[in-house]
Amino acid sequence: MTITGPHNAPDVVDVVALGESMVTFLPSRPGRLADVPSFERTIGGAESNVACALAAAGHSARWISRVGDDGFGDHLVEAIGAYGVDVTSVRRDPVRPTGVYFRTAGDRATDAHEVAYYRAGSAASVLSVGNVNLEAARAGRVLHLSGITAALSGSCLDLLWELTETRPGRPLVSFDVNFRSGLWADSDGPRVLLDLSRRADLVFVGADEARDAWGVDGARAVADALPEPKLLVVKQGGGGAVTFDRHVGTGAAGSHVRAPHVDIVAAVGAGDAFAAGFLSATLRGLPVRDRVRHGHLMAAAALTAPGDLAAPPARDHADRLAALDERAWGTLRLGPGWTTQAQDVHRADEEVRTP
Repeated sequence: MTITGPHNAPDVVDVVALGESMVTFLPSRPGRLADVPSFERTIGGAESNVACALAAAGHSARWISRVGDDGFGDHLVEAIGAYGVDVTSVRRDPVRPTGVYFRTAGDRATDAHEVAYYRAGSAASVLSVGNVNLEAARAGRVLHLSGITAALSGSCLDLLWELTETRPGRPLVSFDVNFRSGLWADSDGPRVLLDLSRRADLVFVGADEARDAWGVDGARAVADALPEPKLLVVKQGGGGAVTFDRHVGTGAAGSHVRAPHVDIVAAVGAGDAFAAGFLSATLRGLPVRDRVRHGHLMAAAALTAPGDLAAPPARDHADRLAALDERAWGTLRLGPGWTTQAQDVHRADEEVRTP
């Protein structure tokens, strides 16, 4: 799969990511939300996470959204812009607030934690064809969207229909299914997400969410349900990922790339980071296997840090790891701090381990 979107316009960037970002409050200590005395403020949002990770990895990225004309909106725009993301297409809403959410620590390794969202009626929930700069949205080599946006409102869904419509010069459309059953007010969510996936060029979906949303079990069944995307990535958590490349043909079973062993600090942000790593390698024209490995490495960076966003590994470091032979890759173990610590990756017969 090659990228054939716009290249020469002066405002074209590598990736445009469109969707809601919220101010996130992380607990100062473990416990129920009712018992946590204070929180640390950070940011979170599927699409902006991808934009920030790509910008940190050296790509040009634009985030498009709406935020409230309030202090939380100021924080989001400033924090995301500080990563080097173009935020000039973010609009301020004088009436609706910026969304926020609170999260407990819980057992983060198993993702067992409370989350309280305050996003109903947020500024981003009224994103629409009429209030988004569609030219700026389409002025990327890749346009990255997610199913979360589709769930926010009817106008948000209409916007995704518009942006995924086949038209001359359309950028490569990347779609992360991101099925969140609690966001859908009716039973149409799974069907909507299936239809949007069929309109995309590149689709990311977890095997578990495909099972929950569409009742299909296994990567092959997901591929059968989604024959249209040029490239389909079925994520299997710690089990790796299976890709179906319709350009070269990867067989009925797809092509499986296992994930490295990771000492998990927080089981959040990994999906967005995986998409960012995969897209980064796609923009660089790397083979599909290496795109998946870069996705795993970026996900490992997120899993070994406490928040949604983590410093990515240096490009040459990630390239060396992605180039390991199967035996060395299979023994790779990554822990906290691995993205900033030197590792000896030249001995293929020795386990690569960080603290």
